[in-house]
Amino acid sequence: MFAIPTPGRYRDTQFHKLHLASGRPRGRRFACSKRRHRTMTKTLGFIGSGMIGSAVARLAVAAGLDVVLSNSRGPETLADLVAELGEHSRAATPAEAAQAGDLVVATIPLNAYDRLPAAALAGKTVIDTMNYYPDRDGRIAELDTGELTSSALVQRHLADSHVVKAFNNIDFHRLFTLARPSGAPDRSALPIAGADQAAKTQVAQLLGTLGYDAVDIGTLADSWRSEPGSPVYVQPYFPATRPEGMRDEEAFGWFLSTPGVPVPGDQVKKLAGMAVRGTAGGSFATD
Repeated sequence: MFAIPTPGRYRDTQFHKLHLASGRPRGRRFACSKRRHRTMTKTLGFIGSGMIGSAVARLAVAAGLDVVLSNSRGPETLADLVAELGEHSRAATPAEAAQAGDLVVATIPLNAYDRLPAAALAGKTVIDTMNYYPDRDGRIAELDTGELTSSALVQRHLADSHVVKAFNNIDFHRLFTLARPSGAPDRSALPIAGADQAAKTQVAQLLGTLGYDAVDIGTLADSWRSEPGSPVYVQPYFPATRPEGMRDEEAFGWFLSTPGVPVPGDQVKKLAGMAVRGTAGGSFATD
């Protein structure tokens, strides 16, 4: 299983600088006019502000959206990221971020899914970026038996929300650097899954604003098609192989400096359709 190098001993500020220096989305800003945003998402709330959350937040601010960030450690721990993102960002508690967002991105370790503030998220469209990694999350019986997908598990907890699976099949750096304006010949696509069509439309519009096409792969029961181990998971966007003999301390810099590969919508659809359901869960690189 493909393992994503993690920053390990890098301090957050050093990681942000290295991440930003290694590449930004090419082409024009993805910002729509403020007039257009009045009928679309204006504010994204984030429950979790790690690698995927930070990448989505950077794309959102670049597109002219406001972001409200949160994590489990408290708003004060997000000061560096808020300073980097500028006036369109602020830090808050998870419940405050849930209430503030027109859309809310849940991007925490799956084993903490039951800490998502269900009451604050009631009636909201919630983007689930989470994957099941048993080495990190421990074993979850409903997932191991195939009774539920991880997103269906999240939806069960968030019974009054509309959960849509997205952003879970691409590594955080390629998510940031492969974003392209609408109509660009090298624009990539990402799969989405969910039960509520209006919520999926809302998420697809957000992906378009951030620089991606969306490919609907079905309901939350079908979301396993983009989970770890599936043909559309990570590798199509980053097919590089770590050079032999590379030391662990060099691997993260290599990971950030190696370009990704655009994956268009027809290829995403084909890869998702090729998936065969097997054992749930994937491997997760730890610090």
